[in-house]
Amino acid sequence: MSAISGARMRSNRAGVLTKAATLISALPWLERFHGATVVIKYGGHAMTDEALRHSFAEDVVFLRYAGLKPVIVHGGGPQINAALETAGIASEFTAGLRVTTPEAMEVVRMVLVGQVGRDVVGLINRHGAFAVGMSGEDANLFTAERKLAVVDGEPVDIGQVGEIVEVQVGAVRALLDDGRIPVVSSVARGDDGEVYNVNADTAAAALAVALDAAKLVVLTDVEGLYADWPDSDDVVDSLTTDELAALLPGLTAGMVPKMEACLHAVRGGVPRAHVLDGRVPHSLLLEIFTEEGIGTMVVPSPPGAPAPEEATP
Repeated sequence: MSAISGARMRSNRAGVLTKAATLISALPWLERFHGATVVIKYGGHAMTDEALRHSFAEDVVFLRYAGLKPVIVHGGGPQINAALETAGIASEFTAGLRVTTPEAMEVVRMVLVGQVGRDVVGLINRHGAFAVGMSGEDANLFTAERKLAVVDGEPVDIGQVGEIVEVQVGAVRALLDDGRIPVVSSVARGDDGEVYNVNADTAAAALAVALDAAKLVVLTDVEGLYADWPDSDDVVDSLTTDELAALLPGLTAGMVPKMEACLHAVRGGVPRAHVLDGRVPHSLLLEIFTEEGIGTMVVPSPPGAPAPEEATP
C-alpha cells in the first residue's frame, strides 16, 4: 500500500469516527424528546433565503424521522407587504401592529393561507411527504377577539387584528397521530364572524400551550436576547420567566412579541421556550440535539423565588 493510500484511509476513518461521535452525542436528546411535540414559529430571514429555506425543511423532516412531532406556525410579513403594495393598499402600523382594514385582511388571508402556507408545505414535502397545511380557521383551531392597540395610554381600533382567546387542537392532534407535520397559518375566526390577522409568535405560543408541547422554538433574525442592547451584543443564554417579565418593558419593539410568546408559553406549562437565530443553518438541530445549544432559553422560575428586584445581589 502506498503512503498516499494509507494517509487517505486514515483520513477517511477519522471522518467516519467523527460522524459516529456526533450521532452518539445526540442519543440523550433523542431519548428525551422521542414522541415529544415541538412547536416552531417560522419566519424572518430563514423564510426568504433559499439555502436557509431548504436547511429548515431538512431539519423539520429530520425531527420527524427522529421521533419528534414538529408543528410549524408561520408568519409572512414581507410577503404581505409586497402583496399589499401590488394591490395599491398602504401598509400602516400602529404600536407595532399592522392596521388591518377589510381590504387588507383579504390580502393577508390570501397570502398567508394561499401562498406562504402552500410554499412551506411544498418545501417540507420535497424532503418527506409529511406536511399538511391548515389555517387557524380550520376546525376552529384559533378563535380570536378584536385586539386594540394602545397609543399614549389610549385604546385605538386597528381593524381586523385579533387576540387568541380559544384553541381547539383536535385537528392538529389527529394530524400528529397520523405522522403528519401540521403547517399552520396565523389567521383566526371570531365568534362575531370576522376573520382576524393574528401575530404568528402569539399564535405559536398559544398552540404550544394547548398541545402540551415540550418546547416552543421561535426563529428570529438576531442571535437571541441581548443582555444590554445596543451597548453590548452579548446574548443571554438562559433566563427565568420572572427575569424575562422584568426585562420586557425595556426591550426593542421587534423582540417584544417574541419574548412575550416565550413568557406566555412557559407560564402556560411549556417546559422550555427558545429564541434562535434563523440565519444559522440547521439552528433547530443545534438547539435540540447538542449540549451547548444556541440562542436564548426561557425556563420556569423556581416556586417561591423572589422577584428580580427583590433578589439579593
